[in-house]
Amino acid sequence: MTLSKKLNGKVFRQSLRERGDRRCDNAKGLKAFYDAIKYGPNHLMVFGGVCATVTSIIAESLKGWNLVQLSFAATTPELADKKKYPYFFRTVPSDNAVNPAILKLLKYYQWKRVGTLTQDVQRFSEVRNDLTGVLYGEDIEISDTESFSNDPCTSVKKLKGNDVRIILGQFDEEMAVKVFCCAYDEEMYGSKYQWIIPGWYENLWWESWINSSQCLSKNLLAAMEGYIGVDFEPLSSKMNKTISGRTPQQYEKEYNAKRGDGQSSKFHGYAYDGIWVIAKTLQRAMKYLNATNKHQKIEDFNYTNHKLGKIFLDAMNETNFFGVTGQVVFRNGERMGTIKFTQFQERKEVKVGEYNAVADTLEIINNSIRFQGLEPPKDKTIIQEELRKISLPLYSILSALTILGMIMASAFLFFNIKNRNQKLIKMSSPYMNNLIILGGMLSYASIFLFGLDGSFVSEKTFETLCTVRTWILIVGYTTAFGAMFAKTWRVHAIFKNVKMKKKIIKDQKLLVIVGGMLLIDLCILICWQVVDPLRRTVEKYNMEPDPAGRDISIRPILEHCENTHMTIWLGIVYAYKGLLMLFGCFLAWETRNVSIPALNDSKYIGMSVYNVGIMCIIGAAVSFLTRDQPNVQFCIVALVIIFCSTITLCLVFVPKLITLRTNPDAATQNRRFQFTQNQKKEDSKTSTSVTSVNQASTSRLEGLQSENHRLRMKITELDKDLEEVTMQLQDTPEKTTYIKQNHYQDLNDILSIRNFTDSKDGEKAILKNHLDQNPPAQWGSSDPSRTSKDPIEDINSPEHIQRRLSLQLPILHHAYLPSIGGVDASCASPCVSPSASPRHRHVPPSFRVMVSGL
Repeated sequence: MTLSKKLNGKVFRQSLRERGDRRCDNAKGLKAFYDAIKYGPNHLMVFGGVCATVTSIIAESLKGWNLVQLSFAATTPELADKKKYPYFFRTVPSDNAVNPAILKLLKYYQWKRVGTLTQDVQRFSEVRNDLTGVLYGEDIEISDTESFSNDPCTSVKKLKGNDVRIILGQFDEEMAVKVFCCAYDEEMYGSKYQWIIPGWYENLWWESWINSSQCLSKNLLAAMEGYIGVDFEPLSSKMNKTISGRTPQQYEKEYNAKRGDGQSSKFHGYAYDGIWVIAKTLQRAMKYLNATNKHQKIEDFNYTNHKLGKIFLDAMNETNFFGVTGQVVFRNGERMGTIKFTQFQERKEVKVGEYNAVADTLEIINNSIRFQGLEPPKDKTIIQEELRKISLPLYSILSALTILGMIMASAFLFFNIKNRNQKLIKMSSPYMNNLIILGGMLSYASIFLFGLDGSFVSEKTFETLCTVRTWILIVGYTTAFGAMFAKTWRVHAIFKNVKMKKKIIKDQKLLVIVGGMLLIDLCILICWQVVDPLRRTVEKYNMEPDPAGRDISIRPILEHCENTHMTIWLGIVYAYKGLLMLFGCFLAWETRNVSIPALNDSKYIGMSVYNVGIMCIIGAAVSFLTRDQPNVQFCIVALVIIFCSTITLCLVFVPKLITLRTNPDAATQNRRFQFTQNQKKEDSKTSTSVTSVNQASTSRLEGLQSENHRLRMKITELDKDLEEVTMQLQDTPEKTTYIKQNHYQDLNDILSIRNFTDSKDGEKAILKNHLDQNPPAQWGSSDPSRTSKDPIEDINSPEHIQRRLSLQLPILHHAYLPSIGGVDASCASPCVSPSASPRHRHVPPSFRVMVSGL
């Protein structure tokens, strides 16, 4: 022990000679070292080295003198390179020694995504590079690596842009003030962020540099609050006795007593342990020499004695004892020390934990770390994918409405089947009505499928529903709309037939039309399914803040039924349905004025076509615009389907239901031809007053005679057309009573028909006025004086006119009724014309017909 003290004093005195390198002057440091080697006694070891530049130069040359150097203050990572500095040791941990501690802290709080912010200085860059290698093999992602020279704000913005929440900083005190000012400006502080920076800054370090920054002190302190500093532990916190017999606390007390008012250095404990390292090394070397070569002593060491230099090197590598700075152990010349963690809390540094490098353990002191939030910050913005699903209350309400609609449709179906033999129902094509009901029920059923999403069914089931609901809706629409379209077409085909050719349009032909539409649908759907089937796709939307205020972001996702060429297939379907819809609306418009008791629902069918067409256009457009809002989209689609189906069914069946309930015999009543509204307006224009026959000249009478001849020919043609109409109407299931004939008073109305408008202005309605002035009662009166007139006057005498009209009146009556748009064919008293044939008296059921173009 006496020898150890003597040698330690000798080595210690040698280290004091190298105090010149404390000024970090390479020239002075090298000169002091060479002077000690040249002019001093032989030295066993070199103890010291603070500045990195001077220490690295000396340490690199020690191998030539077989000298072992032990430093207690050089922390630069560069000196850890054993190939370059094989004889260098240090009792103080390297700056790189904090990296394993940081790794342990990251794992403790399960932070797996970090970013680095480094000042462009070699010392900090080396630590950053080593940290990158440490984290790389531990499944921790470095999402962004930023560096700066003077202005860190740009780098801070990039870190924020890359969503870095855990920032590992390497910079000095001056740059730290700038960094936290930028962090305040970018709001990169608080409960969502955690800064981890060097912990070797001086006490109240920010006060020295606050004036050089452009931010307020309170803002700087707000940004600094909660940062964690990492540095080596100056003295062990354990109460164990050290190799000197003192506890670290006793040593610190004695040190402070001897120091007095002098400035304290955080390296004093490492210097103290360094003396013990040298003493223990020399002691092990002497034991080794005594055991192997008793003739050789450590005093025999010189700078060319490579063997003794190697013995000193190996003995120092075997150092292992508990000192005031903790367990003193070297691994590849690096001190395996204790790293402390401090946290900035309310303007002061508070120790919150320590890392033991020897045991590789992290100890957090009584959960003393205080985070800004209720829990540690997340290492990134937690993106929680949230399925935008159909609201259960909304689905329930619309499903209830759909069920009511299906019940109503079932009731109409029962009503239609039960009363299918009633003439009122039979005349409206009960089979087509059944198709309308079936299409409505299929459309109703599709609502249940449209409301099922990922919250109700699995992904595989959802993909199946994509196809099923599309088929059901398209087939249901075509069935219902196709039946209405076919019925509207039949009305149009009959009443727009100008030539009034015999045309029998039975229900079987209408069924063929609906079947053809369904066949086209099936071809499109089958090709769609085979070539490019619908698949489940997930659309992700922009992140949204959590409504509950948690440190997470909500990324809405939405399920869709799509395929590769969705636009093309929808275009085909929309084009086909759109053309069909437009044509249906055109037919409904063309037959808007048709009001026929036998076709008792033609007006309501037209209204239904309009309703379906308009609502489908609105529904398709709004549904496309709200595809990112499933509740709104489902609500609109469901309401459009419910509205269209319900209104259509009610328009078709409610009037029939009311008629059968209020007037059960309506189907057996006589059918009458009626004027349409437009025809009445036109006929009213022709009912103008004209001059009397007494004021007509002889030339007008001659014109009237020519006109009567033309009308005779026309009457013959109309009589043939009437036979064809009669035969066609006889093909309908309804049998009606005879058509009654009017009194002679109707003759005035008959003779004022539109055909007279083709005559010249002076010849309009002469016959009508003549009859008004000479009623039939006067025609029968004999006037002997007339027998002396010329033959022309005798031909146009009242007697001849009465005789001709008695033969032509039945023909005029039946022939002109359809041509003028439906004059009431039944009157109070039958026609008394004796020449009316039975075929003309027994006319089949009449419809409200306007034969245009006659």
